[in-house]
Amino acid sequence: MTLVLQNTLTRRPQALVPADPRTVTFYSCGPTVYDDAHIGNFRSFLSADLLRRWIESPWCSLSDGKGGETPGPRRVVHVMNITDVGHMTDDAEGGESGEDRMAVAGRRLEEAKKAGKLPAGVSVNPRDPYAIAAYFGERFLRDARDLGLKVAIEAQRDPSLMPRATGSIAGMIEVVRRLVERGYAYVVGNPGARVVYFDVQRLPSYGQLSGNTLDRLREGEGGRVSAANQLSKRHPADFLLWKEDPSHLMKWPSPWGEGYPGWHIECSAMSLARLVEAEGRDAHAMFERDLPLFDLHSGGEDNIFPHHECEMAQSCAAFNAHPERGVLAAHWFHPRFLLVNGEKMSKSRGNFFTARQLLDQGHEPGALRLELIRTHYRANANFTDQGLRDAARVIERWRRVLEADKGARGSAVSPEGEGARDRCRAEFTRAMNDDLNVAGAIAAVNTWVGSLGQATPADARFMREIDEVLGVLALARLQASETDIGLFAPGIEPDARVIERLLARRDARARRDFAASDAIRDELLAMGYAIKDVPGGKVEVRRAP
Repeated sequence: MTLVLQNTLTRRPQALVPADPRTVTFYSCGPTVYDDAHIGNFRSFLSADLLRRWIESPWCSLSDGKGGETPGPRRVVHVMNITDVGHMTDDAEGGESGEDRMAVAGRRLEEAKKAGKLPAGVSVNPRDPYAIAAYFGERFLRDARDLGLKVAIEAQRDPSLMPRATGSIAGMIEVVRRLVERGYAYVVGNPGARVVYFDVQRLPSYGQLSGNTLDRLREGEGGRVSAANQLSKRHPADFLLWKEDPSHLMKWPSPWGEGYPGWHIECSAMSLARLVEAEGRDAHAMFERDLPLFDLHSGGEDNIFPHHECEMAQSCAAFNAHPERGVLAAHWFHPRFLLVNGEKMSKSRGNFFTARQLLDQGHEPGALRLELIRTHYRANANFTDQGLRDAARVIERWRRVLEADKGARGSAVSPEGEGARDRCRAEFTRAMNDDLNVAGAIAAVNTWVGSLGQATPADARFMREIDEVLGVLALARLQASETDIGLFAPGIEPDARVIERLLARRDARARRDFAASDAIRDELLAMGYAIKDVPGGKVEVRRAP
């Protein structure tokens, strides 16, 4: 059985058939770095990472499109962009009004700086959009590496795998210029206030990814248009490619004046540069034959429209001889939303979490990763504290299998053990090839682990093969720290300020001054720490929820 994966473009499961069976090209929409990435973002990123790991696995076979198959392993060139351009807060409605996202981020940073809530040693100028983007970009990369996102790990030695929008402006301008020359884009306005729009009526295939037709969009259905920006457009669904705006925080010169790019254009430029040109592929031949530029494209389901619909339209109009035949990527992969305790994430509901918050609270990276990937990507996952604790217990159970490998260089072959591993491998492979059914794959692993008596070094090596796909056991294992007064939860470094307050609290309790003791507890809570007295006269210290 070869890998069959739901294709958003065709709305049905299809065999993944790469142009080159030994090298799969994969583009993922990455973060917009004006804030920390939340766990819903990471659900999408990690689902793409799981897919990438499975395609690379020697257990994964891909169809050759001719009735045959190609076994693994294979190379995956995975590219994820970082959007560090100061797009507008109304991106989903057109990107022409609202407020610059970097200005919003700057105010948040300024408030955090005044309140003393920035991490120790951090100094960032909240009025410098480039500094803001660099700050949140580095925080994202740290979180991504902590959670085992392979593209972020590889980008440490090859930064071109995670291109930044600010470094790709020239490529965006070239794509826009090409669209204008080919008649798929038009310029409106006088010098000083020019705008370049994509003409959706020129491309009959517009809407094929999302199912949104031009008739549905004519009156602004789907939240795509803003009434204030309609007068100069040929159609309400025409979308922004470039806007001249000398007052914008982040701006660049262009043939249409100093300004900024539309949200969608960056991915078209960066995917072409890294997955076609940098890979030495014949862009001209691909243009003439209307071939997809790459094999796989991923993003959260909220990216389907307008972002990916517009990205596909402009790319096909720029890079295909007959744009209506183009699809940009052969296969489109869109994980669904993440709920928290059965509800949509919302700061007002108090159920909004970033990956960094949970890691700082002492949750293990492996447990967080497992909790975010173990529900099928086409179902809404429900994140809960109990689920996170259950994931941690599963990982501890799997780690006990790895311990059989300590100090051992080999073991006698056991036909019974070999058979159990073969059955697990077959069930795991069948599940993963069935539209990336990770829940079924994990069930196969748990059945196998539950059948083991004394694990052997061969079992440990097999578990490591499984983890090459799941990516949870190789992540950092946090350790608790202990001082004379405190038991600091895993991931929390003993802080001199916290220890000083704990000692003061112990003295207050010894004097039976419980009001002072309670005040110190509240002070620590305001600092972000929750405490609990434990047997032996010590205090357990955790991150406040």
